Amino acid sequence: MEIKVLGTGCPKCKTLEKMTRDTVAELGIEASVTKEEDIMKIMEYGIMRTPGLVVDGKVVMSGRIPSVSELKELLTNK
Repeated sequence: MEIKVLGTGCPKCKTLEKMTRDTVAELGIEASVTKEEDIMKIMEYGIMRTPGLVVDGKVVMSGRIPSVSELKELLTNK
């Protein structure tokens, strides 16, 4: 699984990145988690507000920080 956290480095973006890494480790998911901070590349995903979460090339959430349970659901129900 390939997971990208989209965000320019704001506190919410950093929080989502940490939550995502922690959740992947907790669930034992085999995934690469990367952070995309280039605003031009973020815009290519068509999101208007960060942070954004992309799982295997598909935007699954943007503009807010999900709850831990919602994040687990997003990462396990592709």
